[in-house]
Amino acid sequence: MSYVAMSPVALIILAFSMSADAFAAALGKGAALTRPSWAEAVRTGVIFGVIEAITPVIGWTAGFAASSYIAAIDHWVAFVLLAIVGGKMIWESFRRKAHDEKPRRHSLAVLVTTAIGTSLDAMAVGVTLALVNIEILVPAIAIGAATCLMATIGVLVGRVLGARFGKIAEAVGGIGLILIGGKILVEHTFLA
Repeated sequence: MSYVAMSPVALIILAFSMSADAFAAALGKGAALTRPSWAEAVRTGVIFGVIEAITPVIGWTAGFAASSYIAAIDHWVAFVLLAIVGGKMIWESFRRKAHDEKPRRHSLAVLVTTAIGTSLDAMAVGVTLALVNIEILVPAIAIGAATCLMATIGVLVGRVLGARFGKIAEAVGGIGLILIGGKILVEHTFLA
């Protein structure tokens, strides 16, 4: 089976959409700290980025295993998965309150747990990429790099902007995923 590469525009949209919830979480983590240092910001970014790069590969592997069973409807499955993940991101962005973030020192366990929580949507995206025959290596690296960058920036500016801006970033990321899902559906349904 041969895989296709994502277009550069779709890859950028996907990578930064996947990093939106990590960015939102990092803003909250940065707001909880007193003057977060560069080291703390980079540490947070690396942890979030590595986990966010691994989860789509796990999802892609599962999707690849199931792809032969659902080949006739894979574009619908891709659209539904991305719409659900995107919709959830939008819903969460409006539901979360600014005072939900509690001040705490960022232990490794807290950062890893937060990173896993924000990367589960990337696993669903990995399933989707397998179903539409997209190779995973470049998207996984792009998602991890974008997440590392955005989480690092999020911690550094979180003290100034707080969690409020993170809600907007998360909603925009959700819209981006829904648009990618719609594009897949249109290309495989109407343009095939």
